[in-house]
Amino acid sequence: MEMGNATQEQKTAEAGIQLKGHYGTSAAEKEYAFEMACSNIRYGEGVTKEVGMDCNNFGAKKVCLMTDKHLVDLDCVKTVLQSLDDHKVNYKLYSNVRVEPTNESFQAAIDYAKEEQFDLYICVGGGSVMDTCKAANLYASNPSAELLDYVNAPIGKGLPVTHTLKPLIAITTTAGTGSETTGTSVFDYLPLKSKTGISNRAIRPTLGIVDPLHLRTMPERVAAYSGIELCHAIESYTAIPYRDRVTGRPANPNLRPAYQGCNPISDIWCMHALKMTNKYLKRAVYDAGDDEARQNMGLASAYAGIGAVYDKGDVEARSEMHMASCYAGIGFGNSGTHLCHGMSYPISGLVKNFKSKDYDDDHPMVPHGLSVIVSAPAVFNFTAPACPERHLQAAEFLGVDITNKRKEDAGPILSDRLRQIMQDLEMPDGLAAFGYTSADIPALVKGTLPQHRVNKLSPRPQTEEDFAMLFENSMKNY
Repeated sequence: MEMGNATQEQKTAEAGIQLKGHYGTSAAEKEYAFEMACSNIRYGEGVTKEVGMDCNNFGAKKVCLMTDKHLVDLDCVKTVLQSLDDHKVNYKLYSNVRVEPTNESFQAAIDYAKEEQFDLYICVGGGSVMDTCKAANLYASNPSAELLDYVNAPIGKGLPVTHTLKPLIAITTTAGTGSETTGTSVFDYLPLKSKTGISNRAIRPTLGIVDPLHLRTMPERVAAYSGIELCHAIESYTAIPYRDRVTGRPANPNLRPAYQGCNPISDIWCMHALKMTNKYLKRAVYDAGDDEARQNMGLASAYAGIGAVYDKGDVEARSEMHMASCYAGIGFGNSGTHLCHGMSYPISGLVKNFKSKDYDDDHPMVPHGLSVIVSAPAVFNFTAPACPERHLQAAEFLGVDITNKRKEDAGPILSDRLRQIMQDLEMPDGLAAFGYTSADIPALVKGTLPQHRVNKLSPRPQTEEDFAMLFENSMKNY
């Protein structure tokens, strides 16, 4: 970003990055605890039709139904509308959610929610819709708050959420993000041309509805890119242990971050996710008659973020994948991700002209899962020396025979396996495929540095020069 013509908002943001500490907490005492949290989940084919009864059970008098312009005419939203009408629920429809939301689209939804004063929220969509609705609920429930008040430090103030939010029902239509279970909301912060977000258990949906019927309309590339976040299982498994988190023990348990570092419970989710992905991925994708593979790959898919991508008619695989995405949210939503996600934020925010098939074509966009996986080979080659055993174990979970393999080779072994998976799913070849060149690296690094929420969970510390090297090594993957 050229600071000579920077707006006051940009200058304020830059100053905040320099002055604020990590998460607003002190590392004076070592952490000694971790917490597990997730939303209530309801799973089943056709279960969406119950949402009108849920509204009445909550005693709702005025409901906000939030979605995007692509979904508003599809069966997933029509089913909700029918249920609300059948049960005489008073509601208003907001369909202006932006795919890959920005601070501006967040603010528009927040302003709408403040004006209407809803007492219950329903969101129908993928991560963009769910994250926007979480933010609308958070800020409309405390109208005096400014947008940056709850945004993660150092970009925002990272204030704790101490007020009570309205009930939120999240109806997911994709599989991979697990946002229906987590207290995370991510958006592009335009003044810095990078993503950031809000991470607090208080914004978790009250109820997540997982209805496999909604996946029947999910396009091929949406299935691929929303499901490709294999990274989150590996990042979670290789994150710094929760006891070693740099923020230390919080002064108040309300300040304990949702992304805490690897812990024994999250490890279980990650291990099974990677093992099942290796066992069933290729069979599920390429063998149209292999019902066993598709059934089990569905279970693994959102553990590790990969699904049955190509066969739209494979309802069974997508159904199981939908349920499994909830499991993934419970796992990494309580341990965290690290450098792949930290680097993905400016990759998304600085995109110039890249557009993907099956996605919104009214603005350039790198879909989230794609922005994350693109740096994975370089990242895990870099972090492996900090905990080589865990990187080797991750490679083993993905089918690599690590017998007699040296710890020194953990990074290349895991990275090579990831490249193979990426090629199997026909991922674009590196940052260059998005239109980036080496000349863009300083700006990409600048957008990565303030992502403390995730970067500080990396098992290996990193410098500006390290990030520059990682971006350079991610220009081409094959």
